[in-house]
Amino acid sequence: MQFTSEHRLDDGVLEREFTLGEIPGFLWTPASASAAAPVPLILLGHPPLGLRTMYPRLVARARQSAADGFATATIELPGSGDRPRLPVLEQARADLRRAKAAGEPVGDEVVDALILPLVDKAVPEWQAALDAFLSLPGIGGPVGYSGGVISIGVRLAVVEPRIRAAGLFAGSYVPRSMFEEARRVSIPLHVLLQWDDEGNDRQAALDLFDAFGSREKSLHANLGGHTGVPQFAADVAARFFRRHLK
Repeated sequence: MQFTSEHRLDDGVLEREFTLGEIPGFLWTPASASAAAPVPLILLGHPPLGLRTMYPRLVARARQSAADGFATATIELPGSGDRPRLPVLEQARADLRRAKAAGEPVGDEVVDALILPLVDKAVPEWQAALDAFLSLPGIGGPVGYSGGVISIGVRLAVVEPRIRAAGLFAGSYVPRSMFEEARRVSIPLHVLLQWDDEGNDRQAALDLFDAFGSREKSLHANLGGHTGVPQFAADVAARFFRRHLK
């Protein structure tokens, strides 16, 4: 991991940009973090729109988490931002746009091509990044995952034992095979669903929640579209992580 920039935000949060091989990312740590007093870490998931596009929302989440005493970090997803395009994902996105423009249902084969290659490539990258984060002074775990793409969060919850709790954002397409993986999830879950999300299959989101094997899981649904998440929903999610990571 190489840090490429470093500065403090006006609330004292240390923001560092880095590269991990070809993967760019951001790491935010609260002023309280030190080698003598390491803090827990939350991995910030996001849709494949590029880190620069997502930055305002990511840094807002990072600031709120820092106020609770957590470090946060995120990485660019495969095929997004300035990373090389992935032909299989580009074709799947074109097929998705074509189906939606024609008013046709989005078939399972399109969803699989859109999501599964992304999950297969992104999850090992997240794990490599987590190795690097936890080697830094001031970051000691435990670790949480917050955000989407929800299938990435599901896979990480299954294969990464260092993740102790996850706050998942419903709102992305879910391959049928992910439902079987969801049954293997056992960590505490907090799932956020925007009831009127124009790009989300609400019933699929409810079915996925039902499939999760966790003994502690909660679903928080709010009226409104994809970007209409109310502030109080973020406050509830923050309490979830304070409960499980501190």
